[in-house]
Amino acid sequence: MSNLCDKKLKMLYRVSRFIGEALNLDKALSDLLTAMSESLAMKRATVVLRAEGSQTLSIRASCGLTSQEIGRGVYQFDEGVTGRIFKTAKPYIVPDINCDPLFLNKTGARGQGVCRVSFIGVPIMLGGEPIGVLSVDRLFGDNISPDEDVEFLTILAALIAQLVNINKQVVDREEKLVRTVRSLKAEISEKYEDFFMVGQSRVMRDIQFLATKVASSKATVLLLGESGTGKTLIARIIHEMSQRADRPFVKLNCAAIPENLLESELFGYEKGAFTGAAKVKAGRIEEAEGGTLFLDEVGELPLLLQTKLLRFLQEKEFERLGSNRTRTVDVRVITATNKVLTDAVRSGSFREDLYYRLNVFPIMVPALRERTDDIPILLSHFLNKFAKEYNRPLSLSEKALEALTHYAWPGNVREMENLVERLAILCEEKEIGLTDLPDHILGRKVKAVQADERESGSPKLEELEKVEVLEALRRNGWVQTGAANELGLTLRQLGYRIKKFGLEEEVFRGKRFPKA
Repeated sequence: MSNLCDKKLKMLYRVSRFIGEALNLDKALSDLLTAMSESLAMKRATVVLRAEGSQTLSIRASCGLTSQEIGRGVYQFDEGVTGRIFKTAKPYIVPDINCDPLFLNKTGARGQGVCRVSFIGVPIMLGGEPIGVLSVDRLFGDNISPDEDVEFLTILAALIAQLVNINKQVVDREEKLVRTVRSLKAEISEKYEDFFMVGQSRVMRDIQFLATKVASSKATVLLLGESGTGKTLIARIIHEMSQRADRPFVKLNCAAIPENLLESELFGYEKGAFTGAAKVKAGRIEEAEGGTLFLDEVGELPLLLQTKLLRFLQEKEFERLGSNRTRTVDVRVITATNKVLTDAVRSGSFREDLYYRLNVFPIMVPALRERTDDIPILLSHFLNKFAKEYNRPLSLSEKALEALTHYAWPGNVREMENLVERLAILCEEKEIGLTDLPDHILGRKVKAVQADERESGSPKLEELEKVEVLEALRRNGWVQTGAANELGLTLRQLGYRIKKFGLEEEVFRGKRFPKA
């Protein structure tokens, strides 16, 4: 008896190791039953499970049965011993399979033998409900108690239930991820069509051609252009058209993260690398393994990090913070900036060698004011979009369309989309008129600048942009967060423009004397 107990304990230890194989449920169950058959005098071990949505039980795994015998092992919920165990959720013992009418021998695996063959089955329970049956044939001797076997098999059935549960959770999660990926791909595909269909200008057709050409290559892409022109979407489109489409697309906005956190965010860190590093964390580079890393606002990278990025681009090697171990990953890099990097190189704020490494395949994304032919088409596109979203017809009056077409759009397409949505919410009539447009679009200062441009023949876009920034700050009570959101900029970008246009004093006075 002691020897049998030892065998059962060893068997349970072996079974516990199969929990880690739950991802491959059929193999895990097969290995478990084989181990049980080899360790104990239990033959023809079988796991019968109810298939999801089915009204029958069928053999999922077995040991000692042929494929033909497995195929015959299908039971109704109240059929034979197996059906009874499932329906009552209680163990059942057949002392002699030749003498119990409930034992149907549907598989045909048991013939007439000299030895007395017994059958033991226990329910496999999950969440208080039966999901299947674990059964074995037992060659009983006079000194073996079937109750001990029932207890042992009940423990095994509980472990099997956990294997099934873990596998189901993983499968459900994988199916959800697949649905999410399909949904994202459909969304990207729709945005891709929208992005280029509403851009009928020659320059947008050129961008479409370049994006299609570079997508299949491994080249580093540099997207140039103002904020809000669609650089992030173009980067995503290039990824989706590449051979890496089924791998991650990981974004990092270099202007949105404090400088002291950028390195750890990009390259990751080891536990204890700095105060607060309580655990190991992989960086964005590792998250993008096999896929694409998109570095937005790359012109904002500090010089020290530029050096490390250059080494990664050249060698595909890096180290996490606090680690001496060199890691290698396969990642395609796409970058974007609204800065003129050649100016940054001349001023010494951007490494020349990094600039040339990033500038392998540059794509210039034009500002909206540089492709005025697209403005009416884009406005129509966004009007249709929000008409569907808010379930109401929307259109622009002739004068409103003219005003919006001549507006400079410093926030570009992002600003336009936000404006049209705001108009769709605020306007009570289906036609949006000139008086419905915000003051900054029809403001006298803006008109004066536009008139000055027409008279002089030389555009003063910087002056126009300065006016727009100042007006946005005034409208938002000198709160930079609100102004940045309105203009479609990050806080860092707005701060750069305030400094560039020398508006610090006006911002200071505006905060101290808001009514002045």
